[in-house]
Amino acid sequence: MFFKEFARNWKTTGALAPSSPALAQRMVASAKINEATAVLELGPGTGALTQFISKALPRDAHYLGLELNETFVRRLRSGYPHMRFEAVPAQEFDFDTFLGSGGSFDAIVSGLPWTAFPESLQIAILDHVLARLRPNGIFVTFAYTGFHLLPGGQHFKSVLADRCGELTTTRTVWKNAPPAFVYAAKSKTC
Repeated sequence: MFFKEFARNWKTTGALAPSSPALAQRMVASAKINEATAVLELGPGTGALTQFISKALPRDAHYLGLELNETFVRRLRSGYPHMRFEAVPAQEFDFDTFLGSGGSFDAIVSGLPWTAFPESLQIAILDHVLARLRPNGIFVTFAYTGFHLLPGGQHFKSVLADRCGELTTTRTVWKNAPPAFVYAAKSKTC
């Protein structure tokens, strides 16, 4: 299913295969999902990362997944009825409808294909979602090892670093195709 959707619309699917369990576990741990009260997932796809978020998410925590692909959203809603999924661009979602006025997320986890996006879209998404990250909240995403050294990868890292208080990287997860690492960005404190 993932490959079929990639072939139909590679710009929004962004990868040939879902993230591996090893990468998903690294992202969930980096985002401290087990301590979160509200989590936003950008681009949950077929749920490769969502299943690990679901397992780590505290019982009373709130989850929102934003995914453009309606086929994926239908599948996610069926597989995770206790979680909320919306088929809407992340930069357009009205977070007040989910969080209430002034509400925030403890963690934002992204599987979006950042380097496939033009800079204007990267900025639009990041500025919209990071504005709803609580002070010292954590934004995590991944980059493919080696590809992060290409101009697009370097540029995205710069765009992200400009918008966060602290940006760290994890060790490479070799059990992923291709190998990848996690960016963990803490929000700027107010």
